[in-house]
Amino acid sequence: MDPIVIVGSGLAGYTVAREFRKLEKEAPLILVTQDKGDFYSKPTLSNALAQNRTATELVTTAAAAMAAQLNIGIKVGATVSKIDCELRKLTLAGESIDYRALVLGCGADPVRLSIDGNAAQAILSVNDLSDYAIFREQLKDKHRIAILGGGLIGCEFANDLTIAGYAVTVIDPAPRPLASLLPEAAGQSMVAPLTCIGIQWRFGRAAKAVARDGSQIILTLDDGSKIEVDLVLSAVGLRPRTALAREAGIAVERGILVDNHARTSIADIFALGDCAQYRNGVMPYVMPIMHAARAIAQTLAGNATALQFPAMPISVKTPAWPVVIEPVAGGVEGQWVVESQSDTGLKMIFTETGGALRGFVLAGDLVKERMAMTKLVSVKTAVPA
Repeated sequence: MDPIVIVGSGLAGYTVAREFRKLEKEAPLILVTQDKGDFYSKPTLSNALAQNRTATELVTTAAAAMAAQLNIGIKVGATVSKIDCELRKLTLAGESIDYRALVLGCGADPVRLSIDGNAAQAILSVNDLSDYAIFREQLKDKHRIAILGGGLIGCEFANDLTIAGYAVTVIDPAPRPLASLLPEAAGQSMVAPLTCIGIQWRFGRAAKAVARDGSQIILTLDDGSKIEVDLVLSAVGLRPRTALAREAGIAVERGILVDNHARTSIADIFALGDCAQYRNGVMPYVMPIMHAARAIAQTLAGNATALQFPAMPISVKTPAWPVVIEPVAGGVEGQWVVESQSDTGLKMIFTETGGALRGFVLAGDLVKERMAMTKLVSVKTAVPA
């Protein structure tokens, strides 16, 4: 029997393997990764500096141990160059692999801004362990850090770097933090607490040029103002890796399109995680990956299982002002209302027209209500039935 092949060794790929092994102990299973294949929690990348954790210390299980635990073959440092959907074959450097089913968990790449200047190539992004190791090395003897992007990852890095003793300035064209994720009042509530720990904000501004002047970097903004820093970190979002799927003839929009069983447009090819696009778009968070992986594993084992996404609150790891949000699905009509607000906490709810609770935000001390609020949310399945 040809193996099931999983492309990608992040949470998506390894969770499919783990869930499948609960159902099928011996069926051949191969995981292919261009990385080293070590397992770690990607969300720890944005809050490990204050704990002084190295890239090696973030690894929870080495690739060889994962292979033994899951009874799978792991091909590390292997880049898939082609998927032949008709022959059900993957092409790698120097070899090919036949498959009976294929799971794409190939992740996403950091968005690279178009910025002028002789230091543009020195702008760093942190998207995996290798990036984190480089970032830690580059931080040596540095103090002033500019972060491009005030979204979830940008704010988490800003909080972590500030706690670790760095002087941080966050630059974002939006008028407040997490503008694309949080309602206005919730985003505004983050500003003062994070400012109190030392973070500086430049809202409504974008970086236009980055030039090196001796040992320092001069960052020029779109209003002509300049900021002197030692290092620039970009955290402006991720772009799903779709080139491999597109070249194979698999339907792609922003991400790899999947149906209500996480199937792509090609039979026996599935996708999940940062590279996949569900009905409600790309969901680059942990809980959607876990639920999709379980459904795919069941389907691969012969028990066709549709995706069902329950309430899946997202935690923003900013200890100075922690935030939990249950986002509202696209197309749901209703309004956000501040239910309670004080210097120590904020609670907002989104009520759908008709009265159903569809989303919430908890911040500060009120994040302790996460479990209770999650139980109250009325959630429709995130993919077509």
